[in-house]
Amino acid sequence: MEITSVNNDLVKETVKLQQKKYRSKTGKFILEGFKAIKEAFDSGIKLEHIFVIEKHINDYSFAEDILIKTNENVLKKISATESAPAAVAIGCQKIYNTNILKNKQRVVLLENIKDLGNLGTIIRSAVAFGAEAIVLFGGETVDIYNPKCVRSAVGNLWKIPVINIQEFKELEIIFQNFDRVATLPRSANKLKSFKLKTPCLIMFGSEAEGLSEELIKYSTTSVKIEMAQTVESLNLASSASIILYELFT
Repeated sequence: MEITSVNNDLVKETVKLQQKKYRSKTGKFILEGFKAIKEAFDSGIKLEHIFVIEKHINDYSFAEDILIKTNENVLKKISATESAPAAVAIGCQKIYNTNILKNKQRVVLLENIKDLGNLGTIIRSAVAFGAEAIVLFGGETVDIYNPKCVRSAVGNLWKIPVINIQEFKELEIIFQNFDRVATLPRSANKLKSFKLKTPCLIMFGSEAEGLSEELIKYSTTSVKIEMAQTVESLNLASSASIILYELFT
């Protein structure tokens, strides 16, 4: 199959997936570049189409039935980056049931994360350091299937269940037997000497506000990163990476 016109109907539908409302409506999303597409394919993510420039088409022989030969103009149109990659794919979002959380030992909760790059980086670190699932809590959390988040997760989005939970009551039910650790700038417990109990839920708040009072009260313990007094705080993704490394490895 070949598509070379930016006015093609499939191209127009693909462009819409840059918007959250269309991703939510269709259950589809955009993947860009060989690494993201190949790792999604290998992880069992259903891919509907792969738009690829002709000189790179042999690289995608693993999915030859869904390849669409195209040109740079089309790739620029459907890509969310300034410099279009050699290929863009349409994938189907993976939905997980919250029941799987009950058997996990190390779960990360992220509350109202607003920065796409931070979210993608935290997902990457969570996979690297042994987290078994991620919970996105709160209505202000960005969409993990935003193209920027998919790129910053560098293929790790397919390696860990990521589950949205909106209701606090649901959290209470699922994690009632977990040690619930609030990550706070002020805590009596220092990270280097902190003793982790499992099953555990490690909770991180938003970039600006931190954890809500609701989740702080819900926690069973807390922990902080020891830092020089001249530094007020770290970037959220940096903090999460340090804490997950220390606690999980």
